[in-house]
Amino acid sequence: MKKLSLIQRIVEQGVVAVLRGKDANDVVEMAEQAIAGGIKVIEVTMTVPSALGAIEKLVSKYSSSTEDPEKFAIIGVGTVLDPETARSAILSGSEFVVGPSLNPATIALCNRYRVPVMPGVMTIKEIQEALELGVDIVKLFPSSSPSMIKAIKGPLPQANIMPTGGVMLDNLGEWISSGAVAVGIGSDLTSDALKKGDYSLIANRASQYVQAFKAAKNSVSQ
Repeated sequence: MKKLSLIQRIVEQGVVAVLRGKDANDVVEMAEQAIAGGIKVIEVTMTVPSALGAIEKLVSKYSSSTEDPEKFAIIGVGTVLDPETARSAILSGSEFVVGPSLNPATIALCNRYRVPVMPGVMTIKEIQEALELGVDIVKLFPSSSPSMIKAIKGPLPQANIMPTGGVMLDNLGEWISSGAVAVGIGSDLTSDALKKGDYSLIANRASQYVQAFKAAKNSVSQ
């Protein structure tokens, strides 16, 4: 049941912070600012040196099961290329796994341990294969236009799609109205903070994304 609950909460939160940094401490600080700003789903990419250490630090501080809003966050791992990396991340506390491509062995491992897995896909064929492998949410990557989701939803209306890349504040509403169940935000969340050396800007940007997502969901439900 935990897997289903996590998937539901990820969809409810709607915005996933995809974090890359120079080291584990850097990413932990980014994550803390994103969480303070209201983004409660954090994806630490395996391109970060000592990424597993960052996941362990975040998991020790935040929990997906707490009722305390200041301590609630769902911590996952991204840029997972193989099942070995996925298993290491799960043992480090990762609650979901995201990959840049469709890797059946990684999906099988995550299903075995009842961990949500979101593989990267681009084509109808890949999405169909992911669904047949038991994937609940696919990561549309790279994503360039909300019209991509509308096109996919024609033959595959049952697919739950999370675009990553190409999602900005000014077009987030279009992605949601096109059928995205959640969105992944990367450099647009952190680039300004990195340029200015002020990580508190991440919290401000995160808050803007959360508000934009809520407004988009309210608009769709009306």
